[in-house]
Amino acid sequence: MTDNSIAKWDIFETSLTGPSSGNPFIEVELEADFSQKSRRVRVPGFYDGDGVYKVRFMPDNEGEWTYVTRSSAPELDGQSGSFLAGPARPDVHGPVQVANRFHFAHADGTPFLSFGTTCYAWTHQPLDLQARTLETLKQARFNKMRMGVFPKDYPFNINEPLHDVYERDADGELDFDRPNPESFRHFENQVKALGDLGIEADIIIFHPYDRWGYCDMSAEQDYRYVAYLTARLAAYRNVWWSLANEYDFLLDTKPMGQWDRYFQIIEENDPYHHLKSIHNGDVNANYDHRRPWVSHVCIQNWDVKRTQEWRETYGKPVVNDEPEYEGDIMLSWGNISARELVHRYWITLLRGGYAGHGETFMHPDDILWWAKGGVLHGEAWKRIGFLRDLLQEEVKDGLTPIAREANWPWSRVSGATDGDVTYIYLGEHQPVIWAPGLPQEAGDYDVDVIDTWEMTVTPATIVDAPANHPTRHGASLRPRRPDAAFAVKLPGKPNLAIRVRPKR
Repeated sequence: MTDNSIAKWDIFETSLTGPSSGNPFIEVELEADFSQKSRRVRVPGFYDGDGVYKVRFMPDNEGEWTYVTRSSAPELDGQSGSFLAGPARPDVHGPVQVANRFHFAHADGTPFLSFGTTCYAWTHQPLDLQARTLETLKQARFNKMRMGVFPKDYPFNINEPLHDVYERDADGELDFDRPNPESFRHFENQVKALGDLGIEADIIIFHPYDRWGYCDMSAEQDYRYVAYLTARLAAYRNVWWSLANEYDFLLDTKPMGQWDRYFQIIEENDPYHHLKSIHNGDVNANYDHRRPWVSHVCIQNWDVKRTQEWRETYGKPVVNDEPEYEGDIMLSWGNISARELVHRYWITLLRGGYAGHGETFMHPDDILWWAKGGVLHGEAWKRIGFLRDLLQEEVKDGLTPIAREANWPWSRVSGATDGDVTYIYLGEHQPVIWAPGLPQEAGDYDVDVIDTWEMTVTPATIVDAPANHPTRHGASLRPRRPDAAFAVKLPGKPNLAIRVRPKR
């Protein structure tokens, strides 16, 4: 007989009463085995304060599941039960995983095109501001949010957090051996709120911008923190793990071997194998994303035309979460125009990667979206939403860049294919006629010109393709011939794209 029923990819949670004396966070071990027929899944439990222990499990298959606990505390050991997993709820597609080597898809095969934004410390702000952030996200088209577990100390980020992440001792000092369950409960509730909006929570575990001492925890305290965080949050289907924002700025206190160990602890305690990566500060300090515990490349770099290079170097999906931010603050990474950010988004996607959004406009109360959330003041987010809608209409397997060596234009303009659909982004170039990359054989095609700023899609005017240049510099001249079966007439303005599809 089952305890209850839940939907596939939702969370089953069991609560148990156990020891509260001493320090249960360190002294009590708890885990459970969840079984279905011959399959067994080990799931770590965690202490939630006040003598309450919890185990959370996300079923990935329908049918009856049973469980039994193991613990160093007799009253928690050997507890058992069962539940029934039913069909997934509408619009729930399961966790995101790597698909087709350079791309992502949900567990049920639904493609996931990452259109992320950054709000580092939004869960540490006043509750009314957090509510405003969620309302804003309902209107925007982002499907991933970068967010830190720890509060942030940085220009425009000087307010005290809503909660301490660790409890305080009798002297008022943070005790890094005792996580604060209230803080973690609030954080995970906001992860769930994002999931309800269809947004992946890209959880940043460490960052260097700290005045509370979180950066100075010992290696053992770090390891326990990573294990505790994983035990609490791994059952949420919309979790991604980001080991750090700008890990290289922490190498003086957290050497490279520790970063490798953090990855391994997550692997040991996350039975669902959520996506895992790590983010750099210096553009020349990328982590070695080829390591087996890294699922995808997460970087910051303004030079987005290198996206294909990173794909080839690491052989994994590339997410450039910081190609710089739209805004007007003094810091150069936070004052590019909306047009420039949209431009970099298009380049990144049509070179086979994914890009991230951020917004850093000066505000009288220091409420900058990139740190605290609130409302969006810029213009890029609308155009990014337009791009997402445009691609989600068509893209099935993920965009494959037109090889740089295939022809000369692709080192300058950006082009990609997905099956029989071709996209070409001309970017800063403003030709009045274009042919490279268009079909070389005559046929029936739908050809559109996309104005990436005005957010319009207009049927293209087709003209005869011009002949290409002959081979020169000592080689024998080859006959002049068209690059394509036809060309597209253009208005001679920048930031245009071309889409070519066979008529259906």
